[in-house]
Amino acid sequence: MQLERLREEILKLKAEREAIILAHNYQLEEIQLLADYIGDSLDLARYSTKVKGKVVVFAGVDFMAQTAAMLNPDKTVLIPDPEARCPMAAQLPPELVRAAKLKHPGAAVVLYINTLAETRAEADVVCTSANAAQIVNALDEEEIIFGPDKNLAWYVQQRTDKKIIPLPDFGYCYVHRMFTPADILLRKEEFPDAEVLVHPECDPEVQKLASHICSTSQMLIRARASPAKRFIIATEIGMVERLRREFPEKEFIPALETAVCQQMKKHSLQKLYESLHDMKHIVTVPPDIAAMARRATERMLELSGRATSD
Repeated sequence: MQLERLREEILKLKAEREAIILAHNYQLEEIQLLADYIGDSLDLARYSTKVKGKVVVFAGVDFMAQTAAMLNPDKTVLIPDPEARCPMAAQLPPELVRAAKLKHPGAAVVLYINTLAETRAEADVVCTSANAAQIVNALDEEEIIFGPDKNLAWYVQQRTDKKIIPLPDFGYCYVHRMFTPADILLRKEEFPDAEVLVHPECDPEVQKLASHICSTSQMLIRARASPAKRFIIATEIGMVERLRREFPEKEFIPALETAVCQQMKKHSLQKLYESLHDMKHIVTVPPDIAAMARRATERMLELSGRATSD
């Protein structure tokens, strides 16, 4: 099917199904351009609960679609490609959290939203990369079990007096781990007038070279507010494409051209069309797990208030 025809068919099906399309910042541009809303994990979670419609098509990875399904039990949530699975989410199975809770009985459990629902069911509260420090500092406990991203745990530790206990001690995002200090220094040498915006999933040595450490939504905010005309961007390449589209008067330079999340890119317009046409693949979470994980997610929404997101 030709590209323009495919777009038309998707829009037709969307209207017939009373559907909305949500796309993460790392999605292919062709999907972002068709989406009702583009954002990060917290933005998309919030938006899914505020809009009318019977169907949510979630162009993101599995844990994000699970969040939408848990927060919207009255809607059908579809994911175009069920193989869009976040490798980092799989690094923290629920049994590791249960063991850590036994070892640190007085600690609160704060889990990054980049975690599967069955693990989030063990959390007191979840967080995103933008509100992680805010969530931790809002809790009464002085010890915090935090996972699965070790670099985000380091970032939070720099912004709190509480003791952060990373879980596991190797958790990482393979895309953000691609960036090295040498990549940033090379770009800074090429573009000395550029601001350096670095995602907090990057290694500490890379974070230390940033002008600003930003979640993806914070990168949008900073690009809008900054007088700078050039920005070096250390996150997945899809975010660079969105920044270029939204701020054509400014220049956005990827710190690394090869920083691509293969799982995010599994979705395509063809799969989006098939998902709406055949009403597949429905995202479900067992009711007992959904109830527990939803409490942790709703507590995040309560504590984060109007803060921006991951």
